[in-house]
Amino acid sequence: MGAMRPLHDFPKESRRAVNFVLCDIDDTITESGRLPSLSLNVMERLRAAGMTVIPVTGRPAGWCDHIARMWPVDGIVGENGALFFRYDHVERRMNRIYWKDDGQRATDREKLAALARRIIAAVPGSAVAADQPYREADLAIDYAEDVERLPEAAIQRIVALFEDAGATAKVSSIHVNGWFGDFDKLSMTRRAFADFFGRDVDDMRDDIVFVGDSPNDAPMFGFFPNAVGVANVRDFAGQLAADPAWVTEARGAAGFAELAEALLEAR
Repeated sequence: MGAMRPLHDFPKESRRAVNFVLCDIDDTITESGRLPSLSLNVMERLRAAGMTVIPVTGRPAGWCDHIARMWPVDGIVGENGALFFRYDHVERRMNRIYWKDDGQRATDREKLAALARRIIAAVPGSAVAADQPYREADLAIDYAEDVERLPEAAIQRIVALFEDAGATAKVSSIHVNGWFGDFDKLSMTRRAFADFFGRDVDDMRDDIVFVGDSPNDAPMFGFFPNAVGVANVRDFAGQLAADPAWVTEARGAAGFAELAEALLEAR
């Protein structure tokens, strides 16, 4: 984790160039499992300053529908890249992109339901996540949200069971998410920018900051040169496939606010 530099070293001219703020949700803009008013206020201030705000999360489609409608955001990537929702407040219409079609998702859900039973039986203390009924494309196994936090060996056993079944598995700060397919947070971000903003993220990496905290954020950390980790990213030392360039002093929502102040000050 030594590659991460403190946020206060993030050059002002680079901060001034940022027009898009992408953010993980759990333990990045939340605090102890709650969304504080601080984070909503930060998102409102970023948008008022002309920046586009898009959460990029492992949370389910049902939550994403609410977030796209109700939060001060410009769209949301959900289920680790399985979907992107953007609400048009003028037309009063939800625009949706899915990585897979309805039939493919239905087939995957059957396979994932069988896999859930296998994982819960094999890893004592794990549970199907409480938000699973609102998911369309992936399976979330709870290891720390509504259950006593499992030891690292148990978390890696869950990952191995997903992978043995041919699924992709990613660890967040609370769940292990698994799915069938080649998508992740970055691939859907790339598609959403092309479809909704007419932009190629490969040509605008310096315009974007992504902020996150855990291993399922690694594709974003590795792609964006000015990716930021809130301080609790250090809890996953040695478990990230790629480190963020910068790290805040504060954890969670306070770290998100720290980043926002740095971006706003530069403008």
